[in-house]
Amino acid sequence: MPTRLSNYFLRTLRESPSDAEVASHVLLVRAGYIRRQAPGIFAWLPLGLRVKAKIEAIIREEMEAAGAFEVHFPALLPKEPYEVTGRYTEYGPGMFRLSDRKDAGYVLAPTHEEVFTLLVKDLYNSYKDLPLSIYQIQDKYRDEARPRAGLLRGREFTMKDAYSFDYTDAGLDTSYQAQRDAYERIFTRLGLEYVIVKADAGAMGGSKSEEFLHPTPVGEDTFVRSAGGYAANVEAFTTLAPEPRSFEGLTPAEVHDTPETPTIQTLVDAANASHPRPDGRSWTAADTLKNVVLALVNLDGTREVVVVGLPGDREVDLKRAEVAFAPAEVEAATEADFAKNPGLVKGYIGPWTPEGAVLGEESSTGIRYLVDPRVVDGSGWITGANVHGKHVFGLVAGRDFTADGTVEVAEVRPGDPAPDGSGPVELARGMEIGHVFQLGRKYAEALGLKVLDENGKLVTVTMGSYGIGVTRILAIIAELNNDEKGLIWPPSVAPFDVHVIATGRDAEIYQAAESVVADLEAKGLDVLFDDRPKVSPGVKFGDAELIGVPRIVIVGRGVAEGVVELWDRATGERTQVALDDVAASFG
Repeated sequence: MPTRLSNYFLRTLRESPSDAEVASHVLLVRAGYIRRQAPGIFAWLPLGLRVKAKIEAIIREEMEAAGAFEVHFPALLPKEPYEVTGRYTEYGPGMFRLSDRKDAGYVLAPTHEEVFTLLVKDLYNSYKDLPLSIYQIQDKYRDEARPRAGLLRGREFTMKDAYSFDYTDAGLDTSYQAQRDAYERIFTRLGLEYVIVKADAGAMGGSKSEEFLHPTPVGEDTFVRSAGGYAANVEAFTTLAPEPRSFEGLTPAEVHDTPETPTIQTLVDAANASHPRPDGRSWTAADTLKNVVLALVNLDGTREVVVVGLPGDREVDLKRAEVAFAPAEVEAATEADFAKNPGLVKGYIGPWTPEGAVLGEESSTGIRYLVDPRVVDGSGWITGANVHGKHVFGLVAGRDFTADGTVEVAEVRPGDPAPDGSGPVELARGMEIGHVFQLGRKYAEALGLKVLDENGKLVTVTMGSYGIGVTRILAIIAELNNDEKGLIWPPSVAPFDVHVIATGRDAEIYQAAESVVADLEAKGLDVLFDDRPKVSPGVKFGDAELIGVPRIVIVGRGVAEGVVELWDRATGERTQVALDDVAASFG
């Protein structure tokens, strides 16, 4: 039976929702696919569920081809497994936590590694049971601080998460590659461009981690890639540090008066005016060591101040800092932080003082001092002397100061060398659509998942985790396939195969439309039939453009001559075809 618009649960909107930021959000709401319930939370309407089901069907087919079996877990889970692995705390404010009437603790699962692990532990105990890959398509919940862009970043979202179980590292490599290959097939079938980039594992843990990013200007992720094939999320990019240098021949550090120079630019100007370089080259920001004060808010609520030294021509990238200092949250230091740490002389902070104290030493501030990987032994810098109005020139790392460690928080810039030597990198924006991890034995070890090997010895299982954002993919497809009038779905995920529109009031037109619909359905096509009798052709055409079924049949006045119009929504092309040949024209 066709789906008839005369009694279908659908209302299109002429006005855009006031909170919509991107095209996919605007059009999915206006065309009646989703409806907002709260920030980052949406109800799914019949049209939206149809598209979502098409995407899920493609994923299921490829998961089955990869040898994975489907299961389904609840979204509401007890907190105890997450406490055992430490993620109940590590997830921080991003996890929804709640209690039942008996005060037992639960979570709305942001991801399901723990319960998948426990399920396999409950059922399997021998290497003969492995390898195993299982997956689910389930809603996840994360308390995003700033849900935005409709389905692109929400608090409730649908995700496919798969998990592989092996008892050898070689087995994990094989399972990982099978899932990775399946992802490539899925995104190709969905018509999505993707880049596979090295990524940070974050709260998931594990070793190898790769993201599938869809390049798009509305993406929240920045990634880098080189012409030689290197690709990485900026959070996972590692700086190619220069070789350490010899101290031989380096002049002693000197402190100079540099009044009114609290910024890098004022310092460079003053250095060139009053303390020119002996070699005649001008000082630049890259010759200075900028010292940035950050506040780390730990999961227990405590606050720690750290100082990061980096070349003065670089800024701190807070997303890279969040990864570097995870699970703590990272903020710029406040006036209150400086007041509690009077050893920090704002605008003139440095790792050295005239008395020879170092930031990390008890004799000075006691604050951790970390440096960018470019600050190698033997490198000389202009930096603060920890005295108001004074800077030190020729301060040499490893000779005059020693940091507490290195940290990757500096911004990545176009032209930076790729760490694998494949050339300079370029930066691009992307949206994560999939993520694959080699979890290793983190969760199996914590939860006691062991099997007997060939020698009868208990060994800890090694795991992989593989996620795809189903609802995010739907939004990205909508973002890519639209025009000023509405959506234009690719045939593989369109809610219907054909949209038939009956225009006019004559009974003959509606009878002809019924006949066309019957012929199309006989060919196995899924038909949306606009049979609304008292709706004008203009409104029907407007709804068709908004809804976005890619192939449209217009049954109107041409029926008298035995013809109808075929409308290709993607190209806008309209062609006439004989009434009896409509079904044949769809192959």
